[in-house]
Amino acid sequence: MENNFYQFPDDFWWGSASSAVQSEGFGDTGKGKSNWDYWYEKEPNRFFNEVGPQKTCDFLTNYKEDIKRMKQIGLKSFRTSISWSRLIPDGVGAVSQQAVEFYQSLLDELIANDIKPFICLFHFDMPFCIQEKGGLESKEFVEAYVNYAKVCFNLFSDKVYNWFTFNEPIVPVEGGYLYDFHYPNVVDFKRAATAAYHTQLASAKAISEFKKLNLKSRIGIILNLTPTYPRSQNPYDVEAAKIADLFFNRSFVDPSVKGTYPKELIDLLKAHHQLPLYNEEELNIIKENTAQILGVNYYMPRRVKSRINAVNENSPFMPEWFFDNYEMPGRKFNPYRGWEIYEKGIYDLLINLKENYHNIDCYIAENGMGVENEERFIQDGKVIDDYRITFLKDHLRYLNKAICEGVNVRGYHMWTFIDNWSFCNAYKNRYGFFRLDLETQQRTIKKSGEFFKDIIENNGFYDK
Repeated sequence: MENNFYQFPDDFWWGSASSAVQSEGFGDTGKGKSNWDYWYEKEPNRFFNEVGPQKTCDFLTNYKEDIKRMKQIGLKSFRTSISWSRLIPDGVGAVSQQAVEFYQSLLDELIANDIKPFICLFHFDMPFCIQEKGGLESKEFVEAYVNYAKVCFNLFSDKVYNWFTFNEPIVPVEGGYLYDFHYPNVVDFKRAATAAYHTQLASAKAISEFKKLNLKSRIGIILNLTPTYPRSQNPYDVEAAKIADLFFNRSFVDPSVKGTYPKELIDLLKAHHQLPLYNEEELNIIKENTAQILGVNYYMPRRVKSRINAVNENSPFMPEWFFDNYEMPGRKFNPYRGWEIYEKGIYDLLINLKENYHNIDCYIAENGMGVENEERFIQDGKVIDDYRITFLKDHLRYLNKAICEGVNVRGYHMWTFIDNWSFCNAYKNRYGFFRLDLETQQRTIKKSGEFFKDIIENNGFYDK
């Protein structure tokens, strides 16, 4: 039997992704307190093994050696974020010169190693002093964020290949204002809707400021898109899936790419008195400042069914008033992370972007598999993570299929390069191409890192 070779386009962005708060560590740059630092001080029990954001892979001091490792396995691009609380410790006002020097040097090091820097401005962390003023619920956040974005553009734009305003903006909304897994631990849909709206407005205003500079780089947003599948073709199951898609996908992808919110979502929220305060001037800013490129994070699908029980209307208003989550029998499943593995989902969401979102230029900004206790798989000092290689190949086959069918997908970044700290989960699940020994900070390449190097060298892989 002949082996199929999956060829990818020239200049495909083979890379990996991380974030400041999950990798840098504290270091000595006069960093201000972030929302995560505060929450950990207040409730360390909410973090796995009480390991907080101070204990990371210390990228702040190891970045030069780590970038050599990126070069070693052939990465063409790398996405990380700037820490707002490191760069501007008080949220607004004075800029830390130490932080400027660090980020300038980081970007220079990536460029010197032929690795394109992709920089995100907001990856869940904000200065705590901004959080104290209302965080995402406050217009003060919007203006402070736009000021921060302008500082970053002015300082670093000559070195950045692609900019992104927010990573997974729905996650702080869900975690902080609906489901109690991020600070400020509120359960209130209208406040969640306000936080989401202000995030979208801040993104659009930052894009507006970026466009004034006439730079060669582009700016966009990174969304975690979860293709939504109904349990059956029963019209009530189908309607449940449509509503779930409105809440969790279209609430951000429509205004980010099309510049407008879905009418169905507006009507639904209006009927339940959950719309945030807005005005036409703000809506016009959102309409005129859409993403030039879209980052897509894909980990799992969402499966839903029509509700079995009636809604208790005295309970807090929630998206789940309109559907139940559905666990498909026989699904492929990662028991460590609790997520379904459904490779075709990456194809389905990309085809949706082609057919319904102007076939916007995009790339896979995150995809990955977290596994607990990877020490079980160490042989001769190396993690033999064949499960991650299988995960990678199975997703890349569908990514290749989408490219062959005309989707403008420009690259693939796997989460992550070196095992890093995860929000609330610390190091429970490992994702990296390199294993991190937390005690010694030693990095050791895994089998998947070597496999990814082969993919990059060949710009594709054989199906065997």
